[in-house]
Amino acid sequence: MEKKSVPIDPRVTIGHVHLKVADLERALQFYCGVLGFELQQKFGASAAFISAGGYHHHIGLNTWESQGGSPPPPRSTGLYHVAILYPDRAQLADAVRRVLAAGGELDGAADHGVSEAVYLRDPDGNGVELYRDRPAAEWPRTPAGELAMFTRELDLAALLKS
Repeated sequence: MEKKSVPIDPRVTIGHVHLKVADLERALQFYCGVLGFELQQKFGASAAFISAGGYHHHIGLNTWESQGGSPPPPRSTGLYHVAILYPDRAQLADAVRRVLAAGGELDGAADHGVSEAVYLRDPDGNGVELYRDRPAAEWPRTPAGELAMFTRELDLAALLKS
């Protein structure tokens, strides 16, 4: 008989992500210069820790095993994307405008019912999702009350007007 798992404490959160990058300065230009994260600490040319709001770090960047490296090939395992949660639609729109103004390209944009998301790649090819959650009261539900997420095209032009 299979043992039922005990749910994790609901106060648990994902504290940070640490990315291997080929060029630390290029990564900092994207994450700090374009997206607006703040540098908290740097270890020479090999590692940096960045955050929003003065937290010790939301994202770690390092070249310890990846200096000058290339992105992982298609159909390989690894990180699919890091998702950056914005507090509201206006802040999400601002982030997307920053990316576009810097010449960044978007991979896609989706309305998931529970959230609105824009997908792109950082300079090292890592997937990045910029998103905002809708209030839980607006989440789509089945008649039985179960969550009913979906994926539909996001009206990017309307988002950018926010």
